[in-house]
Amino acid sequence: MSKMTRRVFLATGTAAMAIAAREFSRPSFAQQPPGNAGVLNLYSARHYDTDTAVYQSFTNRTGIRINLVEAEADQLIERLRNEGANSPADVLITVDAGRLWRAQQQGLFRPVSSPVLTRAVPASLRDPDNHWFGISRRARVIMYNKDRVNPAQLSTYEDLVNPRWRGKILTRSSSHVYNQSLTGSLLAVHGETETEAWARGLVANFARPPEGNDTAQIKAVAAGLGDLAIANTYYLPRLAKSSNPEDQAVAAKIGVFFPNQRDRGTHVNISGAGVLKNAPNPEAAIRFLEHLVSRESQEIFARSNNEYPVVAGVAIDPVLASYGTFRADTMNAATFGRNNEPALRLMDRAGWK
Repeated sequence: MSKMTRRVFLATGTAAMAIAAREFSRPSFAQQPPGNAGVLNLYSARHYDTDTAVYQSFTNRTGIRINLVEAEADQLIERLRNEGANSPADVLITVDAGRLWRAQQQGLFRPVSSPVLTRAVPASLRDPDNHWFGISRRARVIMYNKDRVNPAQLSTYEDLVNPRWRGKILTRSSSHVYNQSLTGSLLAVHGETETEAWARGLVANFARPPEGNDTAQIKAVAAGLGDLAIANTYYLPRLAKSSNPEDQAVAAKIGVFFPNQRDRGTHVNISGAGVLKNAPNPEAAIRFLEHLVSRESQEIFARSNNEYPVVAGVAIDPVLASYGTFRADTMNAATFGRNNEPALRLMDRAGWK
């Protein structure tokens, strides 16, 4: 029996959420007294079963059990606000700097002083005041139909408004934080007027109104519903390594292009974690964050979920590596995280639904 308790929020809501528990150990989450030094209470919006190996390795190394509570990021942030000083949670993990920024703005994190973390995590991938730290990276790239697009025609995010792509671009909704952060990075570079003009030009080139997740965009490009998709890198290796021949066939039709290699580099976002302000067990929480950036954990993130590590020198998944190397934008993640809300307003005005 693994030394971990897992709970999953199933219903949305603010004051209360229905909870279903999948037991990995005893005692259960509800039975743990606050401040129990042998227990770490983790709220996570990363819904990857492969992360269990990271959590188990932490327990094996430290003897500290993990109680895992999973939900969507906004649900967890709202729950933490409602729990206030009585929250049992020690650590919040979520995907995208925009959500980390939201949690920080709500006053949920405490700054962490850890030479281990500041040495391991590049400055661009952590909060300038060390409230949160990136634990894995994902690039938001242009994926294209190999039979319909010559990659020599591709260059930058900005060039996606070129009339040659009229009716050929696929992407998910502006309501999704991944697109808000990408647009927020452009907003930081170009300012509001120019970025809104870019968003309008992009909308004019959509092959269809946004629908579905990144995988849906990739499959639509493979099916010829469009020529280009804006998507995070880790979705394509999932299809390539799937046991489903149809998924494999989709992946075989898709090429990956890393935009803006001649200037600032490709937009990179993060999964990240922070120690919560009201953490009952802050010492264990800091040890856990340090474990997340250990070579062991970084290799698990890279191998199991096809992500790029934040720590230099850690090998990436061979399928992901086959897409090539790239220059990453070194804009601090806090910058585009902070720009999420103005980016969304701008996208709405541009008709990006």
